[in-house]
Amino acid sequence: MSNILCIGAGYVGGPTMAMIAKFCLEHKITVVDINKDRIDRWNSDDLPIYEPGLLEIVKEARGRNLFFHSDVAGAIKDADIIFVSVNTPTKTFGEGAGKAADLQFWEKTSRDILENCRKPWVIVVEKSTLPVRTAEAMSKILESGKSSTKFSVVSNPEFLAEGSAIKDLTTPDRVLIGGEQNEKGRKAVEQISELYSHWVSKDRLLLTNVWSSELSKLVANAMLAQRISSINSISALCERTEADITEVSKAVGMDSRIGTKFLEASIGFGGSCFRKDILHLSYLCEFYGLHEVADYWASVVRINEWQTDRFFHKILLEQFNNLTDKVIVLLGFAFKENTGDTRDSPAIPLCEKLLGEHANVRIHDPKALDNARIDVKNMEGNLSFYEDVYDAVKGARVITLVTHWQEYLELDFERIYEKMVKPAFIFDGRNHLDHKKLFQIGFNVFPLGRPPMRHIQ
Repeated sequence: MSNILCIGAGYVGGPTMAMIAKFCLEHKITVVDINKDRIDRWNSDDLPIYEPGLLEIVKEARGRNLFFHSDVAGAIKDADIIFVSVNTPTKTFGEGAGKAADLQFWEKTSRDILENCRKPWVIVVEKSTLPVRTAEAMSKILESGKSSTKFSVVSNPEFLAEGSAIKDLTTPDRVLIGGEQNEKGRKAVEQISELYSHWVSKDRLLLTNVWSSELSKLVANAMLAQRISSINSISALCERTEADITEVSKAVGMDSRIGTKFLEASIGFGGSCFRKDILHLSYLCEFYGLHEVADYWASVVRINEWQTDRFFHKILLEQFNNLTDKVIVLLGFAFKENTGDTRDSPAIPLCEKLLGEHANVRIHDPKALDNARIDVKNMEGNLSFYEDVYDAVKGARVITLVTHWQEYLELDFERIYEKMVKPAFIFDGRNHLDHKKLFQIGFNVFPLGRPPMRHIQ
């Protein structure tokens, strides 16, 4: 029986450890975090993150072989395997600000491990998304002290999509495990792969060197985001040429070499990974003198920001360049459906731009209102939050759909239309709604990459 520790109880650490606890009954799994409130919520039925199916798995394993607490140093002393899943945000200061990874939390954790480890050999697993060759830096830190513990560093990046994390953990496309190219490194990789082999087939376990593993995570996210920015750039061309982006996406996606995923036009991608990882990749290329490559990847982020700005300007134009005191409802604030995560959500800059035009902004989201309140707390203007959609739309002139929650498809839009100021407008930032039906009700409908449906000209 091994003592497995995860430092960091966020969107990656919590679900991943719950899944390991579910299938690896012979191991004790401990998750620690310096945020006591977060730990308290992991020990309750009100988990700090929302993922379909997560609560059931946590409740099954919690107290049996899954434990949550905030004694980081004490937990490190007993650990045989330590997963490091701390935040690695983009730097906001100094060299590389706006692009490079801020590794201060990662480095502090590495030094905490060095100071507190007591076992003769400990495997340290990088779970956070990190720049290439960070494992080498971690090894140097762990070897810098007088500790009697010997360390092996393994890279095991996560490939979880929020909203489907449990599905992604249960049936992953691959589990990537990168290790040092020596005897202990190979042994460490075998031990980590043995954990996953409790429920993942061997053909899904991809064993590499540690640097390939680190880079693969960044490149995978960059490739996915690039597809979104590519189709969003074409959505603008469709609007100018009266082509239909849904038809173009379908035609392109039927090519077996391309496929259908991540080819839906939208207000823009968000979340904790895409923007951050692309900027890390771009900075890495700059560091190695690959300036053209760096600019290429940075352009993916620029297109994404432009798409959100373009969506805003469409609203402004259709409102005669005047949003003052007009009630605009944001349906959704989470960056995607089935999660409460609002990190880098396009709703944030959209909200800021609308308030800048003195609009009266109302926000509704089934799971993300608490995080939304935090995101907009420093914004100035007329801003309010609603638990009930039908209350939010009273006296509204504009509805903007930001997050494609299933429940928005099921709304009574005839009832909503009756409550709104006429003419009423809907701007669908996800092409999620039934535009023909909305137009028949009386709405002026503005999709992305498709011709608008206007009652007023």
